[in-house]
Amino acid sequence: MSWLSRFFGGAGNASLSPEQRARLDVWRRLPSADISRSHQLTRYVVADVEASGLNMVKDSLIAIGAVAVVNGMIQLADAFEVVLRQDEVSTHANILIHGIGGSAQQEGVDPVEALLSFLEYAGKAPLVAYHAEFDRRMIAGAMKKYFGTNIELQWIDLAWVMPELFRDRVNGRIELDEWLQMFGIDNIQRHNAVSDAYATAKLTQVAITQGAAQGRDTARAFIETERARRSLRRAD
Repeated sequence: MSWLSRFFGGAGNASLSPEQRARLDVWRRLPSADISRSHQLTRYVVADVEASGLNMVKDSLIAIGAVAVVNGMIQLADAFEVVLRQDEVSTHANILIHGIGGSAQQEGVDPVEALLSFLEYAGKAPLVAYHAEFDRRMIAGAMKKYFGTNIELQWIDLAWVMPELFRDRVNGRIELDEWLQMFGIDNIQRHNAVSDAYATAKLTQVAITQGAAQGRDTARAFIETERARRSLRRAD
């Protein structure tokens, strides 16, 4: 890799085969999602990740789980799950958290294939998560590592949106489990990427219903709500 490539962000698509580069190019050419459309006319992809730890720089992405919410409805047939093959198995303590054993990690899907499959599944749909910064950075870091280029995805973080939608119930951000308990949402298997994504998808439905009642009936409105609350937090 030349010094110029390093300076401007990596080796391009050097680690991808011609077929993989073509698939990535197809994804890039997809039209951006219309974030001004009603929630009832939008496909959201609710995502969750499992990693080898909580350090967003040093730790590795192990798994991605996702569930689609289309036109306000959870689509169980429209779900995604993948374990990325690991060169080095995560610690025993880490495995006890997410339940993805050493053999499953070593026998996982080639990381490039796993990440391309996720992009193809998600398309350009807005991605939703709770504490989305972790999910965003783990996925973005893995894509930069294996694709050799930055991939920009649109995220909505319910950890910022929900407190604004329910100001009469909470004062500031609370944890996901507290929201789930508040609305009687079960999480079948905590720290399982698909199960966490499914529970968060149910919370997304709550947000969609409440947002529509308040005139926040689009992804753009949620993005602007998040941006405004972040700005207020920085100003405090």
